[in-house]
Amino acid sequence: MPFDLPDHLAMMSRRVTSGERDGQTTAVINASRVYPTDATDLWDALTQPERLSRWFLPISGDLRQGGRYQFKGNAGGSIEVCEPPKTIGATWEYGGGVSWVTVRLTQEGGGTRMELEHEAVVEPYFMGHYGPGAVGVGWDQGFMGLARHLEDPSVFPASPDVDGWEKSAEALAFFRTTSLAWGQAAAESGTPVDEAMVAAERTRAFYSGEAAGAMGGEAGEGGGSSS
Repeated sequence: MPFDLPDHLAMMSRRVTSGERDGQTTAVINASRVYPTDATDLWDALTQPERLSRWFLPISGDLRQGGRYQFKGNAGGSIEVCEPPKTIGATWEYGGGVSWVTVRLTQEGGGTRMELEHEAVVEPYFMGHYGPGAVGVGWDQGFMGLARHLEDPSVFPASPDVDGWEKSAEALAFFRTTSLAWGQAAAESGTPVDEAMVAAERTRAFYSGEAAGAMGGEAGEGGGSSS
C-alpha cells in the first residue's frame, strides 16, 4: 500500500513559542504526532544507528549521555539527556551555531506520541524573513521519513528524495502544506498574520527550489534533505 502522506500530515501538530537562555531570547518550535507503535520500538528507531540511517542520516559517535554525535553532512553535538525510552536532549551544532533539541516519547492511546522541540537564539533577520518554517519544514521531513520507516522498516532508505522526490508533485505539495502550517503556528504565537504568511511563502519557495541559496547555510538544518 502506498504511503498516505496527507494522512500523515493530518496527524501532525505544530507550535511556536519563545524562551530564554543565558539572557538571550530564543525561538522554540515544537512538532509532534502519534505513531502506531510502542515507546520501545520508537526509541530504537531514534537511537540505533542502522535504523536511524534508514529514515534520517548516517550517524557516528558515542551515542550515550555525555557523548558526542555527528550526522553525516549535517549537525553534530553533545548528548545532554538520555533517558530510555522517554527523553533525548542534545545540542545541535551546525554552521558555527549552537541550538538545542529535545525529543520526548509518551504513550497516548494505542500508540506513542513523539514530540520534538528545537530551541535557538533568535536571529532577527533570519526569523523575520523566513519564520519558524525554515527549520520546521526540515523537521517535518524527518517526521515523514520516520512514518515511512515505521510503516515498512525493510525499505532502505526510507527517505524518498534519493529518487528525486524533492522535485515531484507530492514534494511540492508537502513543502506548501508544511510551510503554511508553520506560518499558521507563527500567527497563533502572536506574529502578525500578514508577516507570518509572507515568511511562510519565502520558506516554501526555498524548499521548492524557486529561491535556491536564499537561506545559505541555515537552510533545512532540522531534518535536512535526507528526511
